[in-house]
Parts: sequence; structure tokens; C-alpha cells
Amino acid sequence: MITAAYAGLLGLVFLGLTVRVVRRRGAVKAALGDGGDVVLERRIRAHGNFAEFVPLVLVLMTLLELQSVSVWILHLVGACLLVGRVIHGLNISREDEVLAGRAAGMALTLTALGVASVAALLRAFGVM
Repeated sequence: MITAAYAGLLGLVFLGLTVRVVRRRGAVKAALGDGGDVVLERRIRAHGNFAEFVPLVLVLMTLLELQSVSVWILHLVGACLLVGRVIHGLNISREDEVLAGRAAGMALTLTALGVASVAALLRAFGVM
């Protein structure tokens, strides 16, 4: 159930990123692509980057939870992923992005991916 909670929260973040893209598309009248609009391009990439990372980490979390891995590992991975994706999404989608915020968001996301991956490998080989 821990993974389900994080999946639900991340789904809401994805919905928010989607709405930001749709609104900007309407504002600049770009039905496909970015229409040369820098802000739309950034919002599209924030949305896409989220879609590229989140599913794999959620799959890893699900596998770990099904194998009864410690709840603190699941919460560590989930919290890093959630906070990292929010920070990254807000920073990359701004024309005047804060590079440190974008980097912090990616660092948290990669931490989540790394911890989940290593935990899955350790569990698979009976080390954990």
C-alpha cells in the first residue's frame, strides 16, 4: 500500500504538469510541438522527463513492496522520487529556471532510482 500512496501522489503531480502543458498550448495556439515557444518547450520537457523516470521507479517499488522490503526503504525511495519530481518539474518548466533546483530535483530522482535498483538486486540475490 505504500507504493500505491506514492503512485497516487505522483499521479496528481503528473496531472498538474499535464494541465500546465495544455494551458500553454492553448495560450500560444500550438496543437503539436512547441510552436517555437520556449516556455511550452520547457513544460513539455518537464512533463516528458517525469514520464521517463517515474514509471520505472514505481515498478521497482512495487516489486520491493511485494517482497516485503522494509517500509523505511519504500518511504525513502518514494519521498525522494516525489520531492525530486516536484522540484525538478517546477524548475525546468520555468524560462528563468533555477539550475540548483533542477539539479537537486534530478539528484533526488536519481537517488530514488539508485536505491530502488540496488535494493531490488540485493533482494533478488538473497542478500537483503
